[in-house]
Amino acid sequence: MKNLFFVITFLWSCVMTINAQVVGLEIGDIAPEIDLPDTKGNNIALSSLRGGIVLVDFWASWCGPCVKEQPELLKLYNSYPDQFSIYGVSLDNKKAAWTGAIAKLKIPWTQVSDLKYWSSPVVGDYMLQALPLNFLLDKNGIILAKNIHGNQLNQMVKELTENK
Repeated sequence: MKNLFFVITFLWSCVMTINAQVVGLEIGDIAPEIDLPDTKGNNIALSSLRGGIVLVDFWASWCGPCVKEQPELLKLYNSYPDQFSIYGVSLDNKKAAWTGAIAKLKIPWTQVSDLKYWSSPVVGDYMLQALPLNFLLDKNGIILAKNIHGNQLNQMVKELTENK
């Protein structure tokens, strides 16, 4: 009986993790403003990137799947340099780990973090429950897709940039 309880608890946890990224802001909503410091301490507002397609990428240096995704994002970013930008929001709590990962991965796009880990206000604003998580925004900051990765993300960005 005790083992059955643990199995059920584990399976429930897995289901909740899978569904975690479905809960939150909806497609068609305006993305909440984020205004956090970059690696040099200068605040950069998400709204400053309006006018083109923006991927808001929530990640952290300690998140294996997040780090693994960065080279693919780099290819996508380089494919549409004037039409597509990425606004990376890190949930790190150690500046050295955060900036070290940015350097190691050669990430050229905007990176911000308040280094407050899961206590950052953006966690509540975007209802983050797990990483990685992203939101694809149109030129007006409206959410077009959320938690979109790989070929699906590449295809959507391609279609959006071709229709511009």
